Amino acid sequence: MSDAPLRTDSTVLSHRPAGAGCRMLVLRAPEIAAAAAPGRFVHLRVPALEASALRRPFSICDADPATGSLSILYKEVGRGTAAMAALAPGDRVDLMGPLGRGFPLPPPDADVLLVGGGYGVAPLHFLAKVLSSTPRTGRIVLFAGGRTAADLLLLGGFRALGVEIRPATDDGSLGDRGLVTAPLDAFLEDAGPAARRAVLFACGPFPMLRALDERAAARGFAAWLSLDRRMACGVGACCGCAQKVRDPDGAVRVATVCGDGPVFPAGSVVWD
Repeated sequence: MSDAPLRTDSTVLSHRPAGAGCRMLVLRAPEIAAAAAPGRFVHLRVPALEASALRRPFSICDADPATGSLSILYKEVGRGTAAMAALAPGDRVDLMGPLGRGFPLPPPDADVLLVGGGYGVAPLHFLAKVLSSTPRTGRIVLFAGGRTAADLLLLGGFRALGVEIRPATDDGSLGDRGLVTAPLDAFLEDAGPAARRAVLFACGPFPMLRALDERAAARGFAAWLSLDRRMACGVGACCGCAQKVRDPDGAVRVATVCGDGPVFPAGSVVWD
């Protein structure tokens, strides 16, 4: 389990469309911003919903301890996120976090491969920001996938951080046509044996994460996968986000995505 989360009455600083039905919500939450780390998440209580409604979990897309701000990228997919869309600057939001286990930082000489599907790029953006703020000799490459070019999010933000972008779209409107694994496979093939020294970080739909898990096993590179599951408590108490995992000794157990994850090492998730 992670350290005890903080709970705060945060203030909405800005709230804007981010493309493809997504929005970027920026909150003032100094204590949580100071403790935030890539791959961890926050649990937000939507003000417009009844008191009994569950909190909503969101990956941390950015955090700035200097200003005390924290950013969340989300998509309107249900009643809770639809209500969130009405939040305006100055509104107050009950926020809990940071929660979960995040991404471990890779060695400075390792090539970092970021693989995101849709709004799964959110925690990868925060990771890229942290990595780009320290001296590195390894490359940072983003493999972003979506249905169309309009569905590829935060590309400008990644470019501003010096990240190389290799996109893929279902319709071929930007980058390779097909799945995001297509440009990744090409990169790994070009890298040859050197690919073993790369470290991959991914967030997106389960089929994508499973395919990446298989590639990490086949090619022998380290990978960390962020799972997206419905959560209730957010701290591993209710087991509503149960996930079978395999420990290093081969034993299979039931973990919680919110408490033991959401980030798990490649080879540990039992997909079936």
